[in-house]
Amino acid sequence: MRTRHAPDLVELIGEAAFVRLAEAFGGTRLYVPTKLDPDHEIVQAVGKDAAILLVERLAPDVIKVPLAREIRARHYRARKWSNAKIARALGITEGGVERLFRRVPDDAKSSPQLDMFP
Repeated sequence: MRTRHAPDLVELIGEAAFVRLAEAFGGTRLYVPTKLDPDHEIVQAVGKDAAILLVERLAPDVIKVPLAREIRARHYRARKWSNAKIARALGITEGGVERLFRRVPDDAKSSPQLDMFP
């Protein structure tokens, strides 16, 4: 069984597919078989292309899918979701969402482009 770190999975299948993987299987062990039918739960969750990448790189094995709340929260925030909607999606309180964003570096704050505008 492999413990896959979120950045590794994001790099492998892309952020959007990873978010769908975490939404469907986060916090659980997931068996990645060597062959997937089009109606397999992994294909349904992440799409055919991402499922193929998972099979090519990880099968046959069991992976621990992370909850990836920080990555998911950033993903939802980029889509202009409210803190309330993010909280419901992550199963945490709005205060938890606010604390999460205080902990996670804001990409815009660290952007070198901001140095151009004192």
